[in-house]
Amino acid sequence: MTEKNLLLAIFEDIDPAASAVDALRALGIHDDHLTVISGAPITEAMLGRQHQHSNVTRFALGGAILGLGLGYFLAFVTPDMYPIVVGGQAHIPGPPTIVVLFEMIMLLMLLGTFLGVFLDSRFPNYTPTQYVPEISDGRIGLLIECAGALEQNVEKAMNELGAESVKRAQAEVL
Repeated sequence: MTEKNLLLAIFEDIDPAASAVDALRALGIHDDHLTVISGAPITEAMLGRQHQHSNVTRFALGGAILGLGLGYFLAFVTPDMYPIVVGGQAHIPGPPTIVVLFEMIMLLMLLGTFLGVFLDSRFPNYTPTQYVPEISDGRIGLLIECAGALEQNVEKAMNELGAESVKRAQAEVL
């Protein structure tokens, strides 16, 4: 059984970090064993990584469909359950119906989006995590899980690509 080590490489800019991701791939380290830690949002395309799958759009679409159903119920079924006769108006008036449908669709789509982001980010996360104070100063960190045999090669490659520091990392419960 091979020993797995965690290495943390700190970079000052995104360009050397992107080059480091490419070098790690060349060494045989898969994207699943590489975590990018940054204080600013960095897209997958900036680092040349594959697009990460997200379920947020599905949750938003599901919320919109539920909102349409709830809006339909409020706009069309409720007037039949409790009829109010107002002279000169249709039984189901058009403009208020459009407003109710729109508001229910938007409300439940917003709630679905929030739920999707909440579940996709796996919050709350009770697993041990790595906190790096340098990240708060604008640096970019690469947390690399590699076999013990590759550790020296990875450390050498990161230093050649301009890493400020490469050190062993240990995940701690915060």
